[in-house]
Amino acid sequence: MLPDISGIIIIAGNYGSGKSETAVNLAVVSRRAGKSVKITDLDLVNPYFRSREAKKPLEELGVEVVLPDKKYMHADLPILTSAVGDMIKNPAQVTILDAGGDGAGVTVLAALADVLKKSHVKLLQVINPLRPNTSDVQGCIKIKAQIEAAAKLPVTGLISNANLLDETTPQIIYDGYNLVTRVSEATGLNIEFITASTRLMPQLDTERISCPILPIDRLLAFPWTRT
Repeated sequence: MLPDISGIIIIAGNYGSGKSETAVNLAVVSRRAGKSVKITDLDLVNPYFRSREAKKPLEELGVEVVLPDKKYMHADLPILTSAVGDMIKNPAQVTILDAGGDGAGVTVLAALADVLKKSHVKLLQVINPLRPNTSDVQGCIKIKAQIEAAAKLPVTGLISNANLLDETTPQIIYDGYNLVTRVSEATGLNIEFITASTRLMPQLDTERISCPILPIDRLLAFPWTRT
């Protein structure tokens, strides 16, 4: 079952959680389902994986990509254009904000607080249990608190993105799902969906997973593979 989620969706997570790849693939799946989609990249911290790098394939699918002016494209500064505010005021059926990692990364959301508080917003925390700070329930809850404090918004749902890139196995995905299930039980937050690479999708026993699964194709390049 694919995720069927609409509205203004903020994707946030600690460094290495894979939230940018999650945001981009959610945009792709939503657009292919026939929904109008807008996405903006507010990740001003992580220099490696940024959803702005997927601009061309997203636009070819009909996704509207909202980015800062070209002169600010690679600046690690809180550059917020009026276009981002307009995007929130006039959302598509699915409007995605890739908000950066950890508390520092989502601080940029506080600058949009006046616009965001007038809208119904879903703030989803991406959890990769293979990262040191989110390997247990306590760590996930600590990151959740950091995100909420910086963004001045409550986390409303969870996403499991358990992976070791090409070394990911079905068991890793099951283990990640089990961890996020425990986080869900501890916080009362719903698991919106989990992720799995398209390579692994045929190998998964979906009877072991009681939430939607977002298929992931790698659309963002490692910095050392760019030309």
